[in-house]
Formats: sequence, C-alpha cells, structure tokens
Amino acid sequence: MKAKLTALEEKIIHGYRLSRKDEADVNELLTAPLDELMACAGRLQKHFCGNHVDLCTIINGRSGRCSENCKYCAQAACHHTGIEEYAFLPTEEIIANARANEQAGVNRFAIVTSGRALGGAEFDQAIKTYEKMNTELTIDLCASHGILNREQFRRLRAAGVTSYHHNIETSRRYFPQICTTHTYDDRIKTIHLAQSEGLSVCSGGIIGMGETWEDRIDMAFSLAELNIQSIPINALMAIKGTGLENQPALPAEDILRTIAIFRLINPEANIRLAAGRKLLPDNGSTAFLHGASASITGNMLTTSGTTIAEDLAMLAKLGLSNQA
Repeated sequence: MKAKLTALEEKIIHGYRLSRKDEADVNELLTAPLDELMACAGRLQKHFCGNHVDLCTIINGRSGRCSENCKYCAQAACHHTGIEEYAFLPTEEIIANARANEQAGVNRFAIVTSGRALGGAEFDQAIKTYEKMNTELTIDLCASHGILNREQFRRLRAAGVTSYHHNIETSRRYFPQICTTHTYDDRIKTIHLAQSEGLSVCSGGIIGMGETWEDRIDMAFSLAELNIQSIPINALMAIKGTGLENQPALPAEDILRTIAIFRLINPEANIRLAAGRKLLPDNGSTAFLHGASASITGNMLTTSGTTIAEDLAMLAKLGLSNQA
C-alpha cells in the first residue's frame, strides 16, 4: 500500500485531483495502514501549505433560541441544554474581544450567531460592528450568520468581511437525518451566493453523528467540487439535551484517518481542526503534522477549546507557525 500511496501523492503534487470516479482508489484509503496514510497526508500538507498553520477565533455573537432542529446543536430551541441565551452582543464588547485576539497573534476573527438567519436590526448592528473592526483592526474578518440573501452578502463584503462560514455538515444523503427545518440545498445555495459576492467560504462539517465512511467521503468530494479553501472538521462532542446526546465519541484513529483523507481529496485547502480536538493525541499535535493546516483556537462556541498561547507554543514546538 505504501507504494500506491506514494504514487498517488506524486500524481496529486503534479496536478491530479481525486474525484468520485476514483471510487476504488478512495475506498483503499479506508483500509490503508493509518501510519502510511497519515505520512502521505503530511507530505501533501508540507508541499501545499508549507509550515504555515492558520489560526482563527470565534465569538458567539447571539446565543440560543434557534428555530432550526439540527440534532447536534446546543442552541436549538427544541433542545434543553441550559445554554445561556442572549441577543446580539454590544459592538464594543465584540471589538474588545477581536482586539485581544489580534494582539494575541490570531489570523482571523469571526462573529457567529444562532438562528436560521441574522436579519433586521441585529444584522444592521453586525454590519456596523464589522465596519468599525475593519477601521480599527487589521485582523481578517469572517462571518457566520446562517442562510443569508445576496444583498446581505454584498453588505458584509462592503463592511470588510472577507470570508463566510457555512458548514454543509455531512453528506447530502445523511443531512435529513440531522436537520429537517432546512435542506442541504439551502446550504449549497448560500455558499454559492457568498462566493458570487466575492467572499471566500469556510465550510466543513461534523463527523461522529452516526454517518458512514461513505458519507464522510461524499462530504469531502462535495467540498472539493465547491472549491472550498477552508474546511473545518468537527468531531462530535455530544451535549446532554441534544438529539445526539448518547452518541459515543469517535476514536482518535477515525478522526486522524478522516483528516488524512480530506487532505488527499482537498490537497490545497486548509483542513481546520475544530470541535473535538481533545479527542486527539496531544490535543491535535499529531494532526498538525499529518494533514491539518489550520485550527479554531481560543474559546469555542459550546465545547471546550484551547488557549491561543497554548496553540502558539505547540506550533513552535512542532516547527510550525501561523505567521506568513
């Protein structure tokens, strides 16, 4: 298998891209020795990403009371998780948080809000907040406000936002098992709209929700077909009170294999560690050398994360850096 992986690696480096027609080759990745697969992913990461690891942070700009029924989410109103609920945060509170992250050396900062879509006066407030951050700070700005329309994306872009986060979550086949209040196609349409207005899109999903390996591979190919350049991989951290509260945690080996396969299918993208890093050896250090070239850092939405200082120290120890 090592020889086959080396040959595939060389093809990818010289421009070949795996596609759905390569089913036989991709299926072999599921049984390839994990150490050999990870080594291949690590070499591809080194070739396409160098020693750079992109770090982003998020702030939960509006919490709870979400009308959608995504089974994994603590913020869905149909779940009973005891999460704090609040309207859109004051502009100065968000800017103070962004400034602290910029000073800590983070590459980008995102406001994330609960709900199907941010609209009305709260969206107007978000725009003013982005405009003020764009004027006062140099950190790259990302937004995650649900299913928006073209005019809203246009306003975000004009306010200084450069990227939009909108996960596809899983495969088209499995999506209805996770959410029924909106569709997979709603998410795809939103991604296309954001891209058409000049925004880079960050999109990935969650593994460990009961999906199959075929679903994970389908998600990887869908992201490649959408030309997504930042792909967060979340490993489910089951939250009491949600529809997936009894779902067992994935073994580290499954997460590492997923990261490696996503690297082979999306070789030029930033494969971003997100929720579930605590399930990995040394909080993800193994993954940073074997396919993962980015991470969410600092305080996560509803699951414990890692401090910025800890991540920067880890990267330095690994010979990596988030600086250009």
